[in-house]
Amino acid sequence: MSTYTQILYHIVFSTKNRERVLGKPRRDDLYRFIWGVLQKRRCHLFRIGGVEDHLHILMSLHPMMGLSDLVKEVKTSSSSWIKGQQVFPMFSHWQDGYGAFTHALPDKDRLIEYIRNQEEHHKHVTFREEYEMLLAEAGLAINEHDEEWFDDDNGAGDVAA
Repeated sequence: MSTYTQILYHIVFSTKNRERVLGKPRRDDLYRFIWGVLQKRRCHLFRIGGVEDHLHILMSLHPMMGLSDLVKEVKTSSSSWIKGQQVFPMFSHWQDGYGAFTHALPDKDRLIEYIRNQEEHHKHVTFREEYEMLLAEAGLAINEHDEEWFDDDNGAGDVAA
């Protein structure tokens, strides 16, 4: 018997210290690169998007691929590509960890629009507010040891005026 799955993953990860280094002019190149990594692993990308300091990926995972292995591969290969191609000169690496949230198929269109509108969304909502909302929807909360991850010393969490 074949293996059948229908699980949508909404994956979120950020740049180290949420540094605002992912300039808009080259973000589409980064998205295409990540799409290639996902295709190579037989995963289906529904939408990728983000802003200067973090990315959102909506995808389905091939049943033979482990989620943590895939995220590690996406982050490692894209980091190497960014540095090798000098796409974002100030990029050092991705933040440790990630968020991965499962959704049902009826949520797909809403999530695609949500990711498509990240730039507008972050004119009104900080990354921390967004992440806390995603965690709350999943029945989770920020761990105490992760509090420093959300420190906004570099202004990365500030809402644009």
